[in-house]
Amino acid sequence: MLAWLDGGPQPDRSVLRAAVKESLAALVAQAPGHSVEVRVPPFGAVQCIEGPRHTRGTPPNVVEADPRTWLGLVTGVRTWDDAWASGRLTASGSRAGEVAGLLPLL
Repeated sequence: MLAWLDGGPQPDRSVLRAAVKESLAALVAQAPGHSVEVRVPPFGAVQCIEGPRHTRGTPPNVVEADPRTWLGLVTGVRTWDDAWASGRLTASGSRAGEVAGLLPLL
């Protein structure tokens, strides 16, 4: 995975999916809750960080990134500010930025 993040060949889809899902599970383990939704399409979405639960419609606090950007954030290869400035990360809502303080996970 790190070789891919450094510009190497993309891993198999199953490996990429597993890495995203495992990293999202690690995020939830570190910050359980339901106030921020983190989306990494097409592989997964989770809710994390303590606070009010969102149940209908578009959540008020959302973080979304493509798999390469997300895994770069998780491993520390990429910074939140860099991902945000490049448009590869979106974060909306007053609490979405709290995810930045949880990264990198590894």
